[in-house]
Amino acid sequence: MKYDIKVTRTNNSRVSDVDFDNIPFGRLFSDHMFVSEYVGGQWINPRIEPFAPFLIHPGSMGLHYGQSIFEGMKASLSQDGDPMLFRPEMHGRRLNVSAARMCMPAFPEDLFLEALHMLVGMDRTWIPPKEGSALYIRPFMFANDEFIGVKTSQTYKFIIITGPVGPYYPRPVSLLAETKYIRAARGGVGDAKAAGNYGGAMLPAKLAQDKGYDQVLWLDGREFKYVQEVGTMNIFFVIDGKVITPSTDEGTILKGITRDSFIKLLPELGYKVEERPLSIEEVVDAYHSGVLQECFGAGTAAVVAHVDKIAYKDLIMELPPMEARKVGEMAKSYINALRAGKIEDKWGWIVPVKTEALVG
Repeated sequence: MKYDIKVTRTNNSRVSDVDFDNIPFGRLFSDHMFVSEYVGGQWINPRIEPFAPFLIHPGSMGLHYGQSIFEGMKASLSQDGDPMLFRPEMHGRRLNVSAARMCMPAFPEDLFLEALHMLVGMDRTWIPPKEGSALYIRPFMFANDEFIGVKTSQTYKFIIITGPVGPYYPRPVSLLAETKYIRAARGGVGDAKAAGNYGGAMLPAKLAQDKGYDQVLWLDGREFKYVQEVGTMNIFFVIDGKVITPSTDEGTILKGITRDSFIKLLPELGYKVEERPLSIEEVVDAYHSGVLQECFGAGTAAVVAHVDKIAYKDLIMELPPMEARKVGEMAKSYINALRAGKIEDKWGWIVPVKTEALVG
């Protein structure tokens, strides 16, 4: 391994306290975390240490001015019990795209990958064995200058934490198309995985939930005409046999790695995929014509979340029953089987955790 990553192991693992048959999403954390600081124009002191709270100055710029980004990844077990990562290099690349947009320093992608292998290798016993469950991996970076002033920070902190998770959406979800609030606009930060994108979405999401819907279906910020994405996922529609997902050309939609995987995978499974602007009126017309066959979200946390209902203004569109949702279910089953090593990985998406990381 290229980097000298210092390792301090915990003396008391908590993994024996975990009920892997009953895992709340995002509330359990594994034994260790990776940490590095950006000081003087370089990333220093890369280390893995016991998971624990850390001190932060009240004037830390990341708390005040929003220079904060993150990624979401998963590690799973193959059918032979080996820990596997899914397209980790794409996550490292996307992290740095977000960093560039938020005027933050790039994190070395080779160090990112090495840290992932070491951290997951050390905490491999935290990976749930059940299909559909996984070890969720959260890399994040934030500005850390102790200064109250609107400028680019000169110091940053990069951390990777992990924790076991079950299915994110165990049942189909309902969506409310938003016609007042927006998530992103051209020239903004919609294609960055920036913390503020999620903070700004919480009020509309709560208002949708108060009306009985699970998530917001975001429309464009100019005309409220074109579909963008869902609060936690990219979105796919199956209309008259074609799979359609909004294009990301305007920089308002997150370039999801699960989304990219489906765009490559589904043609291999016999489906035509179109990346293009998709208006909400086209969705409505397809519904009235009886050719809106399916809608599903795609993301790391959920893999696939089937949609059973979409509300737009006064119209409530009920989608076909679960047994008719063949495309989304096929894509989800394929990715899960790929992660479990049950089918051939012709794309090279599955990356086994390096042998060196499993020693000790």
